[in-house]
Amino acid sequence: MTDLPYRPCAGIMLVDRTGRVFVGQRMDSTLEAWQMPQGGIDPGEEPLSAAMRELGEETGIAPDKVELIEAADGDFVYDLPPELVGKVWKGRWRGQSQRWFLFRFLGEDTDIDIATAHQEFRAWRWIEPDDLPRLIVPFKRALYEAVLAAFRPRLDAERAR
Repeated sequence: MTDLPYRPCAGIMLVDRTGRVFVGQRMDSTLEAWQMPQGGIDPGEEPLSAAMRELGEETGIAPDKVELIEAADGDFVYDLPPELVGKVWKGRWRGQSQRWFLFRFLGEDTDIDIATAHQEFRAWRWIEPDDLPRLIVPFKRALYEAVLAAFRPRLDAERAR
């Protein structure tokens, strides 16, 4: 298991005008698991381009409805639980190495349509940033806490806007 590589991935923390964060409930999980949009980086693709593509694929949000606030420094890594290694991503990865981006949502809720061609969420909502770690699947909790810490100064500034 430890000889498998990490899947390159881009993650998006999308905040609305009040500083709440977008989360979606995964369709492929029976758990009450919510997450921020994220997905694989294709070979030769830049992480920011992957983030924009994934945001559109998972939320239906057009690029002109978001504004980049900040890119987090470095990569954030998590390992899959042993029972999932070999079962997800065709058994090619042990977990993910993610680049995270903080975006401001400029649109209206009606600009969000999770019924996309690559639908991954069955429901979505805006939540307080501090609620993220308790809503995510346990094996991603430490990663979400690290992403939250990385963006905390900007999140606080967004709330003050």
